[in-house]
Amino acid sequence: MIVTGGVVTISLTVGTLAGYGLARSNSMIAFWLLIFALIFRALPHSVLVTGYLEPFINYGLYGKKIAVIVLLVAINQPFTIWMLRSFFMNIPQDLDEAAQIDGCNPFQAFWKVVMPLMWPGVITTGLFSFLLAYNDYLVAALLLDGQSQTMVPAIMQYFNMETKMTDLVESIAAAASITAPLFLLVMFFQKQIVSGLTQGAVKG
Repeated sequence: MIVTGGVVTISLTVGTLAGYGLARSNSMIAFWLLIFALIFRALPHSVLVTGYLEPFINYGLYGKKIAVIVLLVAINQPFTIWMLRSFFMNIPQDLDEAAQIDGCNPFQAFWKVVMPLMWPGVITTGLFSFLLAYNDYLVAALLLDGQSQTMVPAIMQYFNMETKMTDLVESIAAAASITAPLFLLVMFFQKQIVSGLTQGAVKG
């Protein structure tokens, strides 16, 4: 809960602001920022872990959950920015301008006019961020010790050892415990997810 909650909160906060800014900008700087984000997202996770490893050790963060949160946010942020930017592109800029004519400053136009239309996209993007943080194995296994492992790496240990019948039952329960939260989350937000995934589609 700590890792997934931290990753989703930070990714959506930064991604929403960055996505909005990049969607409303036509400058070449915005274009190259998006290209750089795409290249960064394409890097293997193992490369990012080794790059962050020395600073984590030097600052005493190795073995702590904050290190996993920082790294997963770095991995996830480019995807979040690209996805949220595409949702913002589907919202006419005329709404921002009309709100500012009516007396809103740019932030009020963003928060009171644009964001209410963006919740399906935010929820959809948040679900993908949740899945990345929740299902991560490599980063958590490399940066955390046995005392502070997150759920998936700890449960995966059941599948890497010889099992008796009792252990097999525990393994099945462990696999179900991984799947159940995801199933409940999708069921709860299914309308918003469908709306977000179909936002911007051509309507007849």
